[in-house]
Amino acid sequence: MATADRTPVDEELVKAAKEVARRYARGDNHTVAAAGRNADGRIVTALNAYHFTGGPCAELVLIGAAAGQGAYDLTTVVAVRDRERGVIPPCGRCRQVMLDYFPELRIIVGKGAELRAVPVLDLLPGAYIWADHQVD
Repeated sequence: MATADRTPVDEELVKAAKEVARRYARGDNHTVAAAGRNADGRIVTALNAYHFTGGPCAELVLIGAAAGQGAYDLTTVVAVRDRERGVIPPCGRCRQVMLDYFPELRIIVGKGAELRAVPVLDLLPGAYIWADHQVD
């Protein structure tokens, strides 16, 4: 990852995700919260829906929740674990989906004072770019 690609961490976004995790995460079904900032400044939040069949991660629920609120241009996303366990990186499936929907998206990753916002593409070196294969 190139240092030049880093942007300041959106602390308000991290705080929003932590608040959702603190207030609404319950038991094993909801253990991760996500928050995303839309280009117009709005913050959208969501929780994962764990299920043994592979229920959706918080980041995927966030994409749907954002669309349901007319927020189609997410610029930054963060996910946090419940019980004050901190920021977590997205899984591989979420990285690919976020790249496909929002190729310019920044993802907040790291721990504590080492939090940083990086382009989603940095999390998928050599990525398959879905849009490159679509017919115009």
